Amino acid sequence: MRHSWAIHCEVSVMSGIQVSFDKRLKRIVRRHERMANGVVQRVTSDGLIVARPRLYKPHFPLRSVAILMCVGFLFKGLALSYLGADDYTARLAALQQGNMVEQTGAWVMQSDPATRFIADQVAILLR
Repeated sequence: MRHSWAIHCEVSVMSGIQVSFDKRLKRIVRRHERMANGVVQRVTSDGLIVARPRLYKPHFPLRSVAILMCVGFLFKGLALSYLGADDYTARLAALQQGNMVEQTGAWVMQSDPATRFIADQVAILLR
């Protein structure tokens, strides 16, 4: 017949094995889920091909933002050229008296050096 401490030791060893197995299983499942985004395969020094998850690097749409800004400056320049400096300034002043959205629009549409340069170039082209 076994002593109670021997049974307790055997149970704790078995539960330790179960815990380490669960940890390994979770780590394997997590790695497998990360591999859904792509893998990088490398050959180790012993010739074994090892697949590792590709690192996730979020891409910021820098090109799209630059194009949007250029289109915005072009629009502002065309509006300044079409309306003239006095009328453009008067309309911005009217926008600044409106609600928060209109005030934000007035801030975005304010005349800056790039806008004035584009307006001058458009005026030269339309003569």
